[in-house]
Amino acid sequence: MKKLISWNVNGLRAVLGKNFYEAVAALDPDVLCLQETKLQEGQVTLELPQYHAYWNYADKKGYSGTLVLTKEEPLAVTYGIGIDEHDHEGRVITCEFPEEYLVCCYTPNSQDGLKRLDYRMRFEDDFRAYLSRLAQTKPVILCGDLNVAHEEIDLKNPSANRQNAGFSDEERGKFSELLAAGFTDTFRYFYPDLRDAYSWWSYRMRARERNAGWRIDYFVVSDSLKDRLVSAAIHQEIFGSDHCPVELVIR
Repeated sequence: MKKLISWNVNGLRAVLGKNFYEAVAALDPDVLCLQETKLQEGQVTLELPQYHAYWNYADKKGYSGTLVLTKEEPLAVTYGIGIDEHDHEGRVITCEFPEEYLVCCYTPNSQDGLKRLDYRMRFEDDFRAYLSRLAQTKPVILCGDLNVAHEEIDLKNPSANRQNAGFSDEERGKFSELLAAGFTDTFRYFYPDLRDAYSWWSYRMRARERNAGWRIDYFVVSDSLKDRLVSAAIHQEIFGSDHCPVELVIR
């Protein structure tokens, strides 16, 4: 069995001052993928000697960034997707393991007024092509903050948010295209009809207290891995960020 956790920490330095080590100890993942670390190299020292750490930093300080912590040393690690337009914001880390690729991703937000939607669409197409190329060699496990609630069941107020960033028809359509390319949303594989299962809440209007959230953090796997899926979970009990950790267990 292998337990994988993905968590958008919305600033690693901030969460280190809260409950980060306690959360990691409680979850005890084999692989921990973090998004929105908002760090540059050398700004923090993690006290997690049992893990190999692989960082991808944005050029812009205090912005974006990803980190993979894994007990098993990967065969190889790559950063970005090999396209210059997309590879300056520290958004993607790929770890190759003997039986699969693990890809940690922090998908660009389309922003208020969808002002970055055109860029987001280019990223989606290029990233899907990247994942499909990887999948020709061995199965892929994609995790991270993918910045989209796929279906109406995946957010509290779908009608009020239609065409807002993260719930535009265009973004939802790209997620559908990813699934159609041979991938499975693991949480919906186990819980196709479960409502009120969210991983992100606005800091406004006591949204988390009211569980008025969105499910935008995912584990998406190659269809060929379906027979290895054991369980999926959303850890709403863990605080420290406006996102909570999501989990996948595979055999």
